[in-house]
Amino acid sequence: DIEGLKEAGVLVFVGAPETVGDALGMLRELARQVGAAGDTVEEVLGPIERVYRRLCRELGRTRRVFAPIWKGPYMSVGSDTYVHDVLETCGGENVCGRFTRYPIVSLEVVEALEPEVVLLPDEPYPFSAEDLAEFYALEIPAAREDRIYLVDGKLLTWYGPRMASSLVQLSALLKF
Repeated sequence: DIEGLKEAGVLVFVGAPETVGDALGMLRELARQVGAAGDTVEEVLGPIERVYRRLCRELGRTRRVFAPIWKGPYMSVGSDTYVHDVLETCGGENVCGRFTRYPIVSLEVVEALEPEVVLLPDEPYPFSAEDLAEFYALEIPAAREDRIYLVDGKLLTWYGPRMASSLVQLSALLKF
């Protein structure tokens, strides 16, 4: 499809950032491509970059985090994903970070990984209150410490103007 669009003379911009820094760079490039005014670009991206720099400076002790993106089978995020970098930027250690892309994991594996926080997003799979009992039944620090959260999936997966708010909200959930 992309090749067809290019052949038709349509300008195509493809973005697939794997890190928060990549997303910021991609947004700057997109703004340049569409001719956005410098003041507008700084108004939108400046706060995101300031939050990102602050969080990078504050990195210290991390909480081990499990963030599934699908159920039936359970899938999470590996080290080469945007979500992985968001978790790390916000003070988390992705318990599936030794894997790549989107590993399939069983609940027994989740127990063995011992997450201190479980983030259940409402997208791409719509985790809901009905899923909480399954995670609270696990022998994991997150269940014992009541750190299993239903979260807006956009906080983890969407990059753009909302990134500053997303990073701040997620870092608050992961703080000691």
